[in-house]
Amino acid sequence: MKLVWQSKWTLWAGLAVAVIAVVLAPLLLNDFRLALLAKYLCYAMVAVGIGLAWGQGGMLTLGQGLFFGLGGYIMAMHMKLADAKGGVPDFMSLYGTGEVPIWWEPFRSPGVTLVAIVAVPALAALILGWAVFTRGVRGAYFAILSQALVYAFALLLVNQQQTTGGTNGLNGFKGFFGLALSDPANKRMLYFIAAGVLVAMVIATRALMRSRFGELLIAVRDQENRVRFLGYDPAWTKVFAYVIAAVFAGIGGALFVPIVGIISPANVGVTPSILFLAGVVIGGRTTLLGPVLGTIGLRFVETQLSETYPAFWTYFQGALFILVICFLPQGMASIGTWLKWLRRRREVTA
Repeated sequence: MKLVWQSKWTLWAGLAVAVIAVVLAPLLLNDFRLALLAKYLCYAMVAVGIGLAWGQGGMLTLGQGLFFGLGGYIMAMHMKLADAKGGVPDFMSLYGTGEVPIWWEPFRSPGVTLVAIVAVPALAALILGWAVFTRGVRGAYFAILSQALVYAFALLLVNQQQTTGGTNGLNGFKGFFGLALSDPANKRMLYFIAAGVLVAMVIATRALMRSRFGELLIAVRDQENRVRFLGYDPAWTKVFAYVIAAVFAGIGGALFVPIVGIISPANVGVTPSILFLAGVVIGGRTTLLGPVLGTIGLRFVETQLSETYPAFWTYFQGALFILVICFLPQGMASIGTWLKWLRRRREVTA
């Protein structure tokens, strides 16, 4: 009973801190820094899904850029069509395209766009997960396959210049569901939307982790064969977690577009997918808030180092990864273990 009360107290305390941070950020940061924080929150949404799929389910997801890109490009297509006001998006005119491709047309509708942002990544993850997990593919093989798919997706976007903008991607958006993106008030509103969505994802993930499904997911991670002998299908347990992670990534990508103002292959390729994972590693993949804090912290350090040491910041970033892997193998969660060890050592020597 005491442990349950402590768990609930920790949850509400964490939510209170999150709400205070969300409210104070616009008061303490200028518009540029607030927009950066909103971008970090979009990355953190992807990290929450990775924490569920990898931290709880043991699936090394190196291809979340695929689902991030699907959500991002769906949102970008809608915003481009809305800006065109029934005509052809501006970048298509440069290539002499007189008609909008038929697969763009459904995204003129805001309702269809919102549904597709969730449904398309979910469907892609469902098909991929079913094809992979039901055949027993796991570990490094799954990681390599997912990374190969995200590379193929980025390559496809680059080669389709007339419909996806190629390497330049889609950019130059003017409005977001009828709201002018040039208005600072609307930019701040996007920050609050991103923060609210992220908090909702964390709460939903906590509910899943504490449910019977969460227990089963951990059992599949640790003893997959034993779970199978008990009559459960580990493959579909993995598929469900993978789909949830894909949906979180798709929503993060969709919010990334109006906040940052661009989506391109450079935002969804192999390197971004690895950085998504790196934030989870630094924060602690088996914890609830670790992926969020690790991702935001990593992106903040990356920004600060790139501004201060533009020619050498990648070396500092690499050194940070090495230090975490060597001394904090469980990410920020390892700090608590170190503190407990030091406390016990003091008690023994006292």
